[in-house]
Amino acid sequence: MKIILDAMGGDLAPEAPVMGAIESVKRFGIEVTLVGRGEAILEVLKKHGIEDLPDGMEISNAEDVVDMHDDPGSVIHKRKNSSMVIGLKMLAEGRGDAFVSAGSTGALLTGATLLVKRVKGIRRASLAPAIPTKGGGNVIICDCGANVECTPEFLLQFGLVASEYVCCVLGVEKPRVGLLNNGTEDSKGTPLQKEAYALLKNAHDRGLLNFVGNVEARAVPLGEVDVVVCDGFSGNVLLKAIEGTAMFMGSMMKRAFKKNLATKLGYLLCRSGVKDIVRVLDYREIGGTQLLGIRKPVVKAHGSSDSLAFQSAIRQAIAAAEGNFTAQLEESLAAMKEINP
Repeated sequence: MKIILDAMGGDLAPEAPVMGAIESVKRFGIEVTLVGRGEAILEVLKKHGIEDLPDGMEISNAEDVVDMHDDPGSVIHKRKNSSMVIGLKMLAEGRGDAFVSAGSTGALLTGATLLVKRVKGIRRASLAPAIPTKGGGNVIICDCGANVECTPEFLLQFGLVASEYVCCVLGVEKPRVGLLNNGTEDSKGTPLQKEAYALLKNAHDRGLLNFVGNVEARAVPLGEVDVVVCDGFSGNVLLKAIEGTAMFMGSMMKRAFKKNLATKLGYLLCRSGVKDIVRVLDYREIGGTQLLGIRKPVVKAHGSSDSLAFQSAIRQAIAAAEGNFTAQLEESLAAMKEINP
């Protein structure tokens, strides 16, 4: 298993991705190709007292870097020598099993679509983060920002692609698929939700996915579904609201335990449980966001990822590569044409 890693992407590059890669090689027994400025990568190793590149790692030099302000549509032409573009080309050429980057989301999505290509039959690639739920599992939000304006057919595909991913990669049999809406009744929502509901219900009746109906936003973190389908605008709002609530609750817990001597003693008694809660809510433990609909695994790591977050993103990329759900997805897409020719 070989993971291609953009060593220049992210706020803490190149140190965070390089050190995350070194730990990943040790933990997961994989190979990693670091794509980026060779001298900068070697400087990081030297800073940490590492004289030689560890076994299982190699450097592919790339002198340019995609800037967060670059126009995503022009990156593959204007930044063709960048670490992101070269890494995606390597993935497309079969020189690795998956690609991880903490660089510009728009540039990564565009580059993956144009260079690695979409799975045949997929109209739009989507961003699908996994969010921890009350029951200890995860829920996939698809889409969370790649496609702000959607058609009902797009939402149908998001449901199908995310369902196959959860089944093949996360190991959930017959994942429950819900449509994000402002109520659970089938009459709720705008024309987009109503038409998407009909398509998803039809797909359920034909055995293509396990559609459980409309779901409200509050049901998502409670784990009432395994996949929540939505347009990119609504999905991004939902994701950011969940993240903000988690941060708020974390700060409130911290404040409560620091209130007086008794609460401080109480913290000592339940410290282990509190740390478990914090760990579940820590984005560094989750990894990154999978780009669904691309022929080969591409994972977008958080822009502020440290070395631990890169390890988690690499772990996610490994799982996606091992799951290899593209073949099953293509079969389901062929069956779906009967619903929406």
